Amino acid sequence: MTESVSARPSLSPTSRSTLTRYRDRAAIDRAALDAVLDAGLLCHVGVVMHGSPVVLPTIYGRHGDTLYLHGSTGAGNLRAALTGEVSVAVTLLDGIVYARSAMNFSMNYRSAVIHGRPTEVTDPDERLRALRVITDHNAPGAWDVVRPPNKKELAATRVLALDLTEASVKSRAGDSGDDPEDLDNGVWAGVLPIRQIFGTPRSNGDLAPGIDIPEYVHARVTQAPVDA
Repeated sequence: MTESVSARPSLSPTSRSTLTRYRDRAAIDRAALDAVLDAGLLCHVGVVMHGSPVVLPTIYGRHGDTLYLHGSTGAGNLRAALTGEVSVAVTLLDGIVYARSAMNFSMNYRSAVIHGRPTEVTDPDERLRALRVITDHNAPGAWDVVRPPNKKELAATRVLALDLTEASVKSRAGDSGDDPEDLDNGVWAGVLPIRQIFGTPRSNGDLAPGIDIPEYVHARVTQAPVDA
């Protein structure tokens, strides 16, 4: 996203979005929230269905201070999301932290959790913009090339918008936090980095001859790995 982060207010933690443990790992600036959401590809949406909590993975897209989600109009989780509060979580793993004692093993990560009550996007123009945002987030450059949604597809698709006002950002980086008495116990300690990379594109078996892998796919493959 290209909007000015400095022109937007910082996150204002609420009772739900205030960290209770490891508060030093929290960030309240918009840039930190944007960075996690823009780097992630999959979120987990928590809703209450039939009186029980359910967490389901879904793709998403961010535009400014709005997170867009979409799915089938028949999806029970999206219907449930419109009846109350939801939570959305995005986590990026950056490394496994090896320590000298079992209880000091950890993970380096960046994460964001958003709370709120989503609204259904019904305006036709905004629905298309939202679907483009989601597509561009996961497959940059594809929207301008592929066939756009038709009326039947749009009628079968529900689009939700969630404001990013109530959100928390938490991260961990660096070495293990071993106890002083364990520093000389002869056990290796360090970080095993985890990086997200894209593999070699594989064309469909039914692709017509002469259709090459497009540049926007090559660009995705050659982009820098997502890591800390």
